[in-house]
Amino acid sequence: MDRIRIVGGNQLNGRIQISGAKNAALPLMIASLLTSERLTLKNMPNLADVNLLARILRNHGADHLVDGKRLGSKTQIGETFHFTARDIVDTTAPYEMVSRMRASFWVLGPLLARMHQAKVSLPGGCAIGTRPVDLHLSGFKSLGANIDVVNGYVLASAPNGLQGGRVVFPKVSVGATHNVLMAAVLAKGETVIENAAREPEIGDVARCLVKMGAQIEGIDSSTLHIQGRDELEGAVHSVLPDRIETGTYAIAVAATGGDVELVGTNAELLTTALDELAKTGADITATENGIRIKRDAENLEPISIETRPFPGFPTDLQAQMMALMTIANGTSVVRETIFENRFMHVQELVRLGANITLHGDTATIKGVPQLHGAQVMATDLRASVSLVIGALAAKGETMISRVYHLDRGFEHLEQKLSGCGAQIERVSSD
Repeated sequence: MDRIRIVGGNQLNGRIQISGAKNAALPLMIASLLTSERLTLKNMPNLADVNLLARILRNHGADHLVDGKRLGSKTQIGETFHFTARDIVDTTAPYEMVSRMRASFWVLGPLLARMHQAKVSLPGGCAIGTRPVDLHLSGFKSLGANIDVVNGYVLASAPNGLQGGRVVFPKVSVGATHNVLMAAVLAKGETVIENAAREPEIGDVARCLVKMGAQIEGIDSSTLHIQGRDELEGAVHSVLPDRIETGTYAIAVAATGGDVELVGTNAELLTTALDELAKTGADITATENGIRIKRDAENLEPISIETRPFPGFPTDLQAQMMALMTIANGTSVVRETIFENRFMHVQELVRLGANITLHGDTATIKGVPQLHGAQVMATDLRASVSLVIGALAAKGETMISRVYHLDRGFEHLEQKLSGCGAQIERVSSD
């Protein structure tokens, strides 16, 4: 099993190309099941989750081609994927697949809408909480689907097709919004989704669906109006930049000091997070090609944050910001309101010398003058990259194990950071 070795203390200086957003790429890939024509997706990130989902979609009958992919290629420019699901050959998503990637549960909506039936394994829990699928299922019921849960599988059917309806989510859910939206575009009549998630990735998927012929009004708002179509067409769509990767590298520069331009991204995708980062003393400016992050040797100021659905502070940047606050000049407070188990990185940051105490959904971080390298273990995707940030700022060597979590969501992380002066390398267990 690979590990990542980091010797901290180097400032970051240079340019980092931001990849396409994983959180948009996955539902966009699943949207290919809605049409028999080709869906071309540009700016696709080369990630373990993307490659796994491509295999899962092939199981349902989607052909998959990649432009310009060469063995051993380490390009930082996004790839172009082509998906053609001319015939759906299997409407079952087995446990062996869904258990490996929670987002694969979202095939339920397209399969049910196009084929009028689906059998999809419940995804179960994960490292950051249970994240139940009740909102997905109640949404499908509002569209006239018959839903049963038998032996760990969701059995969904709509013999006469889905019917437009009113879906009101009692709380904001990105996954349920994706799933029900994709189902509604092929339902008969109008569907209204209220209290829909407003994350930029939702809007990106909706815009792609419109290119495919869907009729959607209210994109980027909390109320979506969808007029169902009998069928959708092929389309060409470019995945929006990854705001979580953008924020992660911005926080890394704030932690180490230096001057880095993040290329191919947009500050408007994460205004709240960048506003909070600026409060710590980082200098953030928009450039012609992206965002520039600078921090000199001045002390980092502590901040208090609370995770919220978009446009609030993103839960996917909570661990990274906490890593930064471990070396701030004072006491910071982080409250996690989205997932109930998302402090698993805390004990590993403590191994680097951080002073963090937990009470329920709140972490109190007392900044220390210096972190120190240690052996640490990644527990989930965002937690793993928080350890990278801590290690970059620490004195001495840090060895991070279980880095397959990083490969799920960060494309060419070692190359991007080493290109800006970090002393970082992947160590194979072979």
